[in-house]
Amino acid sequence: MTEKVNPLAPTEPILKPKNFREKWGGIIAVQLFLYFGLCFAAVTALPNTLWDPELKTYTYIIGSLGAWRYGWWLTHTVRSFIYGKFVYPRIRRKGEAVWNNGWRPRHIHFMMTTYKEQRETTERVIQSIVREIEAAGVAGTIWLGSSDPVDEELVINFLQRIAPELDLNLIVIRQNSPGKRMAIGLILRAMSRHRVKDEDLVVFMDGDFILAPGCLTKCLPLFKCNPKLQALTTDEDVVCIGPKWFSIWLTMRFAQRRIAMQSHALSGRVLTLTGRLSVFRAYHLKKLAFIRLLEADHLKHWLWGDFRFLSGDDKSTWYYMLKTGSLMLYVPDALGYTVEVVEGNGLERMMQNIRRWSGNILRNGSRALALGPRRMPFFIWWCLLDQKLSMWTMLVSPVLALLVATLKTSAFLIAYIIFIAVTRMLLSLFLFAYSRQVHLSYPLILYLNQLINASVKVYCIFRLSKQNWANRGGQSSTNSASCWHQRYQNFMASYLTLLFCSILVSAILLYSGLVTAPDLELTLTILFRGF
Repeated sequence: MTEKVNPLAPTEPILKPKNFREKWGGIIAVQLFLYFGLCFAAVTALPNTLWDPELKTYTYIIGSLGAWRYGWWLTHTVRSFIYGKFVYPRIRRKGEAVWNNGWRPRHIHFMMTTYKEQRETTERVIQSIVREIEAAGVAGTIWLGSSDPVDEELVINFLQRIAPELDLNLIVIRQNSPGKRMAIGLILRAMSRHRVKDEDLVVFMDGDFILAPGCLTKCLPLFKCNPKLQALTTDEDVVCIGPKWFSIWLTMRFAQRRIAMQSHALSGRVLTLTGRLSVFRAYHLKKLAFIRLLEADHLKHWLWGDFRFLSGDDKSTWYYMLKTGSLMLYVPDALGYTVEVVEGNGLERMMQNIRRWSGNILRNGSRALALGPRRMPFFIWWCLLDQKLSMWTMLVSPVLALLVATLKTSAFLIAYIIFIAVTRMLLSLFLFAYSRQVHLSYPLILYLNQLINASVKVYCIFRLSKQNWANRGGQSSTNSASCWHQRYQNFMASYLTLLFCSILVSAILLYSGLVTAPDLELTLTILFRGF
């Protein structure tokens, strides 16, 4: 007997958001009290050298950097609050009025790529698409980019079972070249041949992203409200099938994302049009320049030559929109769920993700920054500049603490650890407001995430061509240069990494006064006396 599935009936969210009482229950309050109590006890009982007359200079340096970074964090939080509580509610009311008055898009297009996803995940994704089309009451088309006949058969058979009478077409685009970018490029070319209208709306989504109920009905009318709006992206949550700590890490990152996205959206731009789910007006998507940038985006580098991007298609679409001055938006109450299946202890997957994300930011940040503050709101341009600076400034405090502990007294390291425990918990209190759950491990995970992220960026900045995408069939970059040329490139990358890290450590030593610079006049006098 064929199993009957009714995806059109209302379904509960995969992850129910906790209400205030569940999220901030008595146990959490006690845990926070004990946490700060232990920090206070550590400050009073353990050797505290922060205000030692001989060491207070180093405390001022760390404190000044911290004040700058925490001030920047506070700026994002305040802007996020303004957008979430005042600006976006007005946008939402206009959208609801347009939708309730009967406006509907002519057609909804879903650009979906998949690569050997688990059957349960694919079926849940298709089920959510069907439900959203039924709720919108308009015709739809799923443009499926695939390289595996098994994936295609799964989608075809499932659609025949659950939506045989729905006004929904499925067009399968079998890619003839590997990679997600090529799949998207082929889909967009097919769309342009099928007379997709400029005002049609196209949903870009991954094959592991599940739409929450009402996601599209919150997004679509916003394009009608504002004719200048060209693209938007939505909120995300994660369903992690893997280690608990990995799930907490992702939950924390999504809380950070909500703060940053709302802050950026206050300026009418975002810093990424997330590949998990973004909605575009078809006007730009039909242009050859957009398609070529997406499928063959590349960078000319003085060391690595001309190389193509593997991942980061969402950064390419974002860069195109940024370059054309397009209005972009973040919709905080439109939600979807990313399914992350993590095998093993998760550490290797975490490092791969951070390296891929960091590489995408670095490969696109410089050219976006080069557009200048006149091509975008100044705050957005400054955010791009801050991404460049933060990977170095984040490393100053831990390096200085280790140097002081080595050259002066190890007790300074104890004081620094207490300082990190207190400040990262204060930052986590902001994250808790945007997180689905409250985890006392946030301060530790936040600090390690910042430290690892900065270190990986420093490593990647000299190896921009090195790319690996483990969850897309193990794609990795290839180097067509000769053997000796590759050795030279790798040697130069290692040399520059060591050189810049040495400069960083030397600058910290000299600026903090841990070592003094030699007297140049005296040095020259001694040298010339030898002649």
